Amino acid sequence: MKIGVIKEIKTHEYRVALTPDCVRSYVSRGHQVTVEQDAGVAAGFANEEYAAAGGTIEPNKRAIFDRCEMIVKVKEPLESEYGLFHKGQILFTYLHLAACGELTRALLAAGVKGVAYETIETDEGRLPCLRPMSEIAGRLAVQEAAKYLEKPFGGRGVLLGGVPGIRAAKVGIIGGGIVGMNACKIALGMGADVTILDVDSGRLAYLDDIFNMSVTTLYSTEGNIDAVLRESDVIIGAVLVPGAKAPMLVKRSQLPMMKRGAVMVDVAVDQGGCFETTHPTTHDKPVFIEEGVVHYCVANMPGAVALSSTRALTSATLPFGLKIAELGLEETCRQSRAIARGVNVYAGKCTHQAVARAFGLQYAGLAEIMEATGAA
Repeated sequence: MKIGVIKEIKTHEYRVALTPDCVRSYVSRGHQVTVEQDAGVAAGFANEEYAAAGGTIEPNKRAIFDRCEMIVKVKEPLESEYGLFHKGQILFTYLHLAACGELTRALLAAGVKGVAYETIETDEGRLPCLRPMSEIAGRLAVQEAAKYLEKPFGGRGVLLGGVPGIRAAKVGIIGGGIVGMNACKIALGMGADVTILDVDSGRLAYLDDIFNMSVTTLYSTEGNIDAVLRESDVIIGAVLVPGAKAPMLVKRSQLPMMKRGAVMVDVAVDQGGCFETTHPTTHDKPVFIEEGVVHYCVANMPGAVALSSTRALTSATLPFGLKIAELGLEETCRQSRAIARGVNVYAGKCTHQAVARAFGLQYAGLAEIMEATGAA
């Protein structure tokens, strides 16, 4: 298969979808890999390294789209890239379609086969291609919150871990999944007083156990969220419904009950955000203030640590990409239900129920479409 690796153009997105080692893995299996010139430079990988691994360096992005059967990216395509796709082309990347109707409609119109990293899901409910970025985002969330608590950035002027003789800052984490657990690790490590909320009592028991009762665990109700909002210096939104728009758990009307200069970090911003006042920000202007509360809503948080993120991401996505390249998407989906769940759009149809619900689109089962179209 002919594979194309594109340079990311989202603001301050420094990651790259394949490392030179990944390219070598594709080439050793007989595939052709074309890498856009300088695609990996920001993440620490030179053009010469890709060439030495067997890749072809191409300065013209359109030429890559025209000749390649599968495009591998990190982030969702931006509007300037919509017109580059051709019918039947495989797009393998983070898509987050439930938060972007314009992109969804563009991919449907182009007849793209869109495989989203974030909805590849095992029978056990694991999200292997999302997990490494969730781990990084959870850890970064606390790191960034600690910075923006500082007075020069509009924060309360509170040291997250405190010092002897004063109280540590209070951190509330809404969602006890991978993001929430990793945020909890860092917040505890920095000495904060942590409360974590979730709707799964079994997950709360697990968190209570692994953190040796050093965190407060609360069942996520409106009343408990209100109480945590009132007392916290930092709130981290870490909820996830795979493939779907994030549930809105903090309303604008609740912000006046918070401490002035408190910090909210919405890690769910890629999926629309779980705070009503969320809107996506970038690394060059990461925060804004609403109702006296500092909001950090960067939509590609792991991009700030591009080398670590690229290595973590590609180690997770490479096995799936190789399988698609080896067997083709259709046969891969027949053999792997995990990858089949990752297909969000196919042959002009929406094949993910949560995305279809988000925009009132007709949902179509992938297996039925492949059978109806006689997909090989």
